[in-house]
Amino acid sequence: MTSRVLYLFASAAPPVFEAGRVIEEAQARDWDVHLGLTPTAAKWLGPQLHELETLTGHPVRSEYKLPGEPDVWPPADAILLAPATFNTINEWSLGLTSKFVVGVVAEAIGKEIPTAAMPCVNSAYAQHPQFHWSVDALRSMGVTVLYGPGGFEPNQPGERRPEGFPWHLALDAVDAIVSPAP
Repeated sequence: MTSRVLYLFASAAPPVFEAGRVIEEAQARDWDVHLGLTPTAAKWLGPQLHELETLTGHPVRSEYKLPGEPDVWPPADAILLAPATFNTINEWSLGLTSKFVVGVVAEAIGKEIPTAAMPCVNSAYAQHPQFHWSVDALRSMGVTVLYGPGGFEPNQPGERRPEGFPWHLALDAVDAIVSPAP
């Protein structure tokens, strides 16, 4: 059986520290995982980057490659952006692609690569009207956004959920939007 290629992208929110466990769970679901991070998420995970590269067998990326450089990753069968911060969701929906992960997911819409995102925002950010406009815009572009009932539901600022970030829902969504490998 051939593994499917998953780009697992993450922003700088506390669930990013669970990346190793999530990679292992995705691998158990027959995904060949390639980890991409926003620059701040890469800084947060700096001490773990070598371990994460060993776990995936691929370089962890947080920056665009230079023009003319070969791509070190194969094409994605699916992309999961989680946790996706308030800033990342808004940049993506507005097409502001200065960050590698935002540029790739923005292009994925045009390439019709199945893409899911699970925001990680607190209830104060979630009240900002741009956030809801961005979620609606991404959904209208064909992105599976796991926000609201059955997805991520905001918590109060400074609080963490006792049950943790619902990674299982994010991985289930990616499995659902891509047919199984032959």
